Amino acid sequence: PIAPDAFKLKPRDAKSRKQLNVVLKLLKRDDVDNVINACDAGREGELIFAYLYEVYLESRGAKSKPVERLWISSMTRQAIREGFEHLRPGEQMSSLEAAARSRSEADWMVGMNATRAATIRGRAWVGGVVSLGRVQTPTLAMIVVREREIQAFVSEPYWLVHAAFDLGYEGLWFEGDETRILNGERAESIATKVSGAEGVVASVERKEASERSPLLYDLTSLQRDANRRFSFSAQRTLRAAQSLYESKKAITYPRTSSRYLSGDMVSLLKPTAATLEPIHEYAEAARFVLRLESLPLARVVNDAKIGDHHAIIPTNVEHDVEAFSDDERRIFDLVARRFLAVFHPPARYANTTIVTEIEQEQFRTRGKVTLEPGWRAVYGQVASGSGRSGEAEDEGGEGGELPALTEGQKVVCTTAESEAKQTKPPPRYNEATLLMAMETAGKLIDDEELREAMKEGGLGTPATRAETIETLIRREYIERAGKELQPTPKGLQVITMLEEHPLTSA
Repeated sequence: PIAPDAFKLKPRDAKSRKQLNVVLKLLKRDDVDNVINACDAGREGELIFAYLYEVYLESRGAKSKPVERLWISSMTRQAIREGFEHLRPGEQMSSLEAAARSRSEADWMVGMNATRAATIRGRAWVGGVVSLGRVQTPTLAMIVVREREIQAFVSEPYWLVHAAFDLGYEGLWFEGDETRILNGERAESIATKVSGAEGVVASVERKEASERSPLLYDLTSLQRDANRRFSFSAQRTLRAAQSLYESKKAITYPRTSSRYLSGDMVSLLKPTAATLEPIHEYAEAARFVLRLESLPLARVVNDAKIGDHHAIIPTNVEHDVEAFSDDERRIFDLVARRFLAVFHPPARYANTTIVTEIEQEQFRTRGKVTLEPGWRAVYGQVASGSGRSGEAEDEGGEGGELPALTEGQKVVCTTAESEAKQTKPPPRYNEATLLMAMETAGKLIDDEELREAMKEGGLGTPATRAETIETLIRREYIERAGKELQPTPKGLQVITMLEEHPLTSA
C-alpha cells in the first residue's frame, strides 16, 4: 500500500499557479500583520485556507502571522458587518480542518490503494483497471443490490374487483386493509355476485386535511425535482444552477446542503419577492407575499440548521429571464416558485371515503377536493369545487367525481368486473431516487453503531453526488436506460468480486 508520511500539493494548472502567487505575495507584505480567513464557513473552507497558509509558511521569506476567522453563511451586508465585528481565533476551527483533511486524505488513500489492489485481484474477473472509491463503490453497490432484488423477484398474480353504481360513482372491493384477491375464481365469483344487485351506502366519511409547502431547496432536493419534472441528470441541474449563480447572478450559491435561511436575511425576503413581481408567471404569488404584514418565518429561518451556506433562493436583483437558456429558465422557475410557495398558507383538502355494501361485500370509493389551494396556487392549482383533484388514490384507480351521498342510501351495482394484475419488482433507481438514497445511506447499514454514526450524513456531499453518478457512467459501471440507472455487466462483476474476494484478505 502507498501511505505517504505527508501529503503534498501543487497547483494543477498555470491559472491556479498565477492566483496562488498573487495570494502569497500579499501574505508576505510587510504592512500585512494579521490574516483573516474568509473562506466558506465549513470544513472544506477551513482546509482550503490551511493548504494556502501552509504553502505560504513553506515559502522563502515567510513569517508566521496571527489568523482570525470570519464566519458567515450569507453574503448580506449585515451578516458581513456582524462577522467582522465578531472575528474568531483561527485555531478555534482546527477540528473542522482536521475533519476535512482526514476526509480528503482518506479519499486519496482508499482510491489509490483499493484501486491498485482491486485491479490486481480483478484481472481474471473484470480485466483492465478496477476503479474503487470511498463514495463511488458504495453507490455502485446500492445499484447492484437493487438490480439483484429485481432479478430475483418472482411475480405473482392477483386480482382487483371494480364495481360501478347507478348513482354515478365507482368502487374498489376491499376486505380489512387489503384490496388484492389472490384467487382468480374468487374474484370472478364476487364480481358475478354483486353485478346487478342492490346494496346500501354503509358509510360516508369526510375529513379535512392540510398540506404545508415543501422546504426551500438545497442542491440535492433541487436535483431530485429537476429529474422528476424534466428528466434532468443531476449534473445537468448543477451546471444550470451554477450558471445562474455565477453568470446571471440570479440565484444564491447552489452547492448547499441546507434548506433554511439565516436570520440576517429576513430584511431581504420581501425585496427578493419584489424582483419576481415583474415576471408574469410569478406576479400574483409575489404580490401575495408583498401584501403580508409579517412573513411566516418559523419553517424558513433557522440559523442552527445552516452549515456552509443557506438554502437556494433567487437573488434580490432584476431578473432578465429572456437571457436565460432553456435549462437555466427551468431551474430558475423551480427555485422562484419554491421561494414564493414557502410564504403561502397550507393547501386545504376535503378527503371523502365512501363504503358501499352489496351482498356482504364491501367497496371503497375515495375522492379528494381542493378547498383552498394555498401554496399550490403558486404552481397553478385552484380550488376543485367538487370531485377529485386529479391523481388516482392507489393502483385500483379509485376516484372520479363524487356525488352527494348519505349513509343508508340505497344503491344498485350496474356492472362489476375482475381485473387480473401482477406484483411488480422494486423499481430501478433513477437519478432522483438514487440521490435520495445517497443522502440517507446511513439508514441502509445493518450495524447499529455505524448506522448511528452516519445518521446525519450520507454518501458524498450535495456538491459531489452528481459527479459520482457521472463517474460511474464514464467508467462503464452503470448506464442510463431511459430514466433509469442500471449496472453494467462490468459493474456487477466489480461488486461480486469484492464480495467473494474481499481486499482485506489480500
